[in-house]
Formats: sequence, C-alpha cells, structure tokens
Amino acid sequence: MSASTPPSGPGCTRRHFLSTSAKLGTVILAAPHVARAAVGGPATVNVALVGCGLQGRVLLNAALRIPGVRFRAVCDIWPRNRVRAERLLGKFGHDVTGFENHAEMLATVRDLDAVLVATPDFVHAEHTNAGLRAGKHVYCEKLMAHTVEAARSMVLTARETGKLLQIGHQRRSNPRYRHARDRLVREARLFGRITQATAQWNRAVAADFAVPATQAVPEATLQRYGYANLHEFLNWRWFRRYSGGPISDLGAHQIDIFNWMLGANPSSVLAGGGADYYRNHEWYDNVVAIYEFPTADGVVRATYQVSTTTSAGGGYHEYFMGDQGALKISEDPANTAVYREAHAPDWDPLVAKGLVARRGSGQAVARYPWEKPRPAFALPAPRKSVLDVRETAALAAWDLPVRLDQPIHQPHLENFFAAIREGTPLACPAESAFATAVTVLSVNDAVAARRMLTLRPEDFLVTPSLPGPATPPASA
Repeated sequence: MSASTPPSGPGCTRRHFLSTSAKLGTVILAAPHVARAAVGGPATVNVALVGCGLQGRVLLNAALRIPGVRFRAVCDIWPRNRVRAERLLGKFGHDVTGFENHAEMLATVRDLDAVLVATPDFVHAEHTNAGLRAGKHVYCEKLMAHTVEAARSMVLTARETGKLLQIGHQRRSNPRYRHARDRLVREARLFGRITQATAQWNRAVAADFAVPATQAVPEATLQRYGYANLHEFLNWRWFRRYSGGPISDLGAHQIDIFNWMLGANPSSVLAGGGADYYRNHEWYDNVVAIYEFPTADGVVRATYQVSTTTSAGGGYHEYFMGDQGALKISEDPANTAVYREAHAPDWDPLVAKGLVARRGSGQAVARYPWEKPRPAFALPAPRKSVLDVRETAALAAWDLPVRLDQPIHQPHLENFFAAIREGTPLACPAESAFATAVTVLSVNDAVAARRMLTLRPEDFLVTPSLPGPATPPASA
C-alpha cells in the first residue's frame, strides 16, 4: 500500500478499482482447486488440533458435534492445555496422542486428513504451511497471520500443495449472515443503495492473564518456541511480535464482514489509536478506523471501532445502512434486526417469502443460555415531548427469520469438512482471507502513519508481479 491522498488520485480511480476486482473474480472461478477439494474424500476425517488453549477448545467443542470427525492427535507446548484436550476427547471416545511439537506430530501420525490450527497469530504461517506440506487440509483461525507476507506464504503454499486452506472467519458460514447477504442485500436489495456501514466491539477492562508458578511453562520451552517470557506467552495478543493487536483479534471478524457483505475491498483507510490505558501493553487498546469501499452502486463509507476499556456502546455488531432500510447484525441474535425506512415499499409481503419476520413473532430470535434477556423493569410512562419537524420518521424494526441452534463455529467447520468429503466450496478460502488480512492490518499502518492511506487493487493480490490478478474479490 502507499500513503497518499485517496481515493481519486491517479491509478486508483473507482473504475480502475472495480475493473480490477472484476478480473480477480474471473481468476478464482478459473482456479477452483484453491477453494475446493476433489469430490469423494474420506467419510471419516482424521483430524489433529494444534493449539489447545481457549480458542482451540472452542473449535474442539464445535467439531465434536460433527459426525464423521475423528481426532487423532493434539499439540500444544503447554502441558496443561494439551492434557485438558486429551481428557476431553477421551471422554467422547477419541483415541488421541499428545505432542509438544507440531513437526513431530505430523511426522508420527501419518493417517491425518486435516489439521486445525488455533495457535497465536505469529505461528499461523509456520503451522499452516507445515500441515499443507505434509499433505493435510488446514483450517486456521483468524486473523490469517500477523503480517501480510506471512499470510501470502500461506496462500502460496496452499496453491503449491493443492490442499484446502480455510480461515476461521466463521460469520461467513453463519446461516443468519448468509441469509442477510444472499437474500436481503443481493437478491432483494432490501436496503436500497447502501451508503454507510459501521461496526464495533467494545470490551470492559480486564487484568492480564497469570497462572500459579506450579502451572508455568518452563522458561527454556518458551524460548525454544519464540516467546520472551511467561507473561508474553499468556498475553500474546498485546505484543507486536506475536499479533496485530485488538484490531486483529476482534476487528478481524467484523472488518471481514465489511468486505464480504459489500463484495469489495476498500480503496482507502484512515485510523487513529493508541496505548492509552494499559501501560504494560505494546498494542493500541482503542482504535477507530474509516474505510472507503468502491462498490458497483457507489462509494460506501465504513467506520470501525474497537475498545478494550469499556463495554458501553451496545456490545458488538455490524450495521449496514441504505436509503431503503438497514441491517444490524451480530453473532448475538439479541443485537440483530432489520429496519425499514418509512418511505420504503411495504415489507408485509416479504414475510410469506421468508425474507423477514415481524418483530416479536418468535420466528427469529434463538438465544444461548448466556444470552437470555434480562428481566424487564417497569419504567415510568414517558413524558410527552415535541417532535422536531426536522427529524425523519423512526425506522420500523423487523427480525431475521433464520436461527442458528449450534455453536457459532460449527457451521464453518462443517463447511470445511464438507469441502474435504464432497468438494463443497469453502466459505472462506485463503485468497479471500488474504484480502481481509490486508484490510485489517492496514489499520495499524494508518495509525502509525497518522494519515489516510490509499489501498490499491494490487495490494490485495497474492502475486502482484504475475500478469493479471491472482486473488479473488472479497465477495468470494
């Protein structure tokens, strides 16, 4: 990427951007091997998990619900995590072998079909590329990598080996997100011309992770695997050598949805952020970014904020706003709704078509036990107020008529295993995830530069030096 004044500068016109993006789509269609496996894969998929910490256990619990998935090995440098995963899998009848080193695991357990990678970002490329070169399909957690070059190496290795590489942007497989994008935004164009988008993830302050000395990882082990000390090992998301910070950890999910929902990559980014609160962290604890997306309908301006110092502001969600209505969507169904502008066509006929549901009809909201609505409190009757004549009429709220009664990562894992068995296209193939990694990591570049950066179509190419584009559009 280059630093200049976007988006209308030479070499980065909207026409140029859209033209290149269209060509990118042609290339992915011509190279389906990068997104799907040969039809007729194994009925039972033998799997190993590399990284048995918190995120690894999330994947483990989701994968255990999927028929035909057999765990054969787990790997983690921390014995506590490794043993915990072994015991959990043993309870469900999986006969697994534990390893400290992923290379030893790949050399020893020869009948693996796939590897799930849930390690810290800075070793995603090492672990993914090793799995691919060993002839395994790989599911790697987001963000793809902590640098663009590391992410690029993963795409190139997947191409070279012909193995599947799915990145864990799991919202792309969530049926509520797919309904919103495929049926409401694209098919029905329910929200009209989308002009703005916004998303956020706000979390309250939290103490750094720590463990008793009896559970600590030996210093020599930490240094052998690239960690400076136990504190950085436990809190790697806050340090530059291991991760891209909160914009990578939390923002990656939602910024990916900007690209995916809008079917475009951004043409510019402006951002501000800083280590304003925590004195022992390297990465920014609060970041605000502004993107410009050149879509077929015109420019969409998108704002994103991540805060790790307050939970105020309404949790986490993505919001797409058009001239006919708006979509507010989140993995938490309580933060999801669709809104109709007062001047938009009647939505009642859309209920029978299964596009929207009337609010409170019970068709839409599926909650997990931890998402139960809080008890309602009786509020005093509102005082009469005078409406400002300059205000427009309030939006009418509707629901999505789609629910997810599974752990939120399960559909994405199901898609990965279906790609291995049946050749189903991946929901988030490596090329598409690479474009997201460029989009996300550009925020940190913009914060450091303290000015707006231009993002050229070529910046999203995995192999920009080759004739013609070689990576798919964000809409894949």
